[in-house]
Amino acid sequence: MSRLQVSLSHPAAATLRNATTEPLWVRVLLTSIALIFLALFLVLPLIIVFSEAFARGAELYWASISEPAALHAIKLTLIAAAIAVPCNVIFGLAASWAIAKFQFKGRQLLITLIDLPIAVSPVIVGLSLMLIFGARGYLGEWLMDHDVRIMFAVPGIVLATIFITFPFVARELIPLMQEQGREQEEAALTLGASGWQTFFRVTLPSVKWALLYGVILANARAMGEFGAVSVVSGKIREQTNTMPLHIEILYNEYQFAAAFAVSSLLALLALVTLLLKSLLEYKAAKDLAAAQSR
Repeated sequence: MSRLQVSLSHPAAATLRNATTEPLWVRVLLTSIALIFLALFLVLPLIIVFSEAFARGAELYWASISEPAALHAIKLTLIAAAIAVPCNVIFGLAASWAIAKFQFKGRQLLITLIDLPIAVSPVIVGLSLMLIFGARGYLGEWLMDHDVRIMFAVPGIVLATIFITFPFVARELIPLMQEQGREQEEAALTLGASGWQTFFRVTLPSVKWALLYGVILANARAMGEFGAVSVVSGKIREQTNTMPLHIEILYNEYQFAAAFAVSSLLALLALVTLLLKSLLEYKAAKDLAAAQSR
């Protein structure tokens, strides 16, 4: 009998196999529960959204998403995302670089603050911004005297969106940079590369997939944010309504077909986000396998 056969026949090995191999009925049950859960809470709502959006025909659907209020909501959503996502990319790269590559006082505090928007309710974020920039806030009187409008305007929506979405890029980059260590950067600096050259030619290429993944998640959250934006926007039609706010107003006005039509655009964004997420994960796994085979 070979050594492999002896090891597999050992009671401890048999116990290990039994602990990691469930009976067929258990696997079928767990898989069924997962599929039923996904069908009820993910697939079915998406089917309802798209079916209700086109329930009264494509003409009404197109009219619902092309009316001035809807177009302005789409435009404002894109503007907020276009400003918030690049800001979060800059912050995420800087924060993850500092946390992963250096030791400094306040490092743990910075990590905690990055997680703050995840722990705090978006409504609380909006109220906090109101207490700072609102008419009765700490800076409200000064802003009014200088004719600077932040709350109930585009700047307030952008500030709320930035605050809500800034953990996503940093949280994707920090673990990866910590795992990679500092050896490659130190080698590049030893060979005479400058700090910027090291960053753009060594660090950034090694985290490109994680960076793109964080950008996709931040963009999806920025376009779908409701709570904080609802507080700071004032919900002024054709002025400060983003897509989620516009959907709420349409639904409250019993314009269900129009509400579902605009909702289908956000649902489509979610599907595209999942597709891009899967593609980036595949690309990252492929690059990792190629690097390990070298």
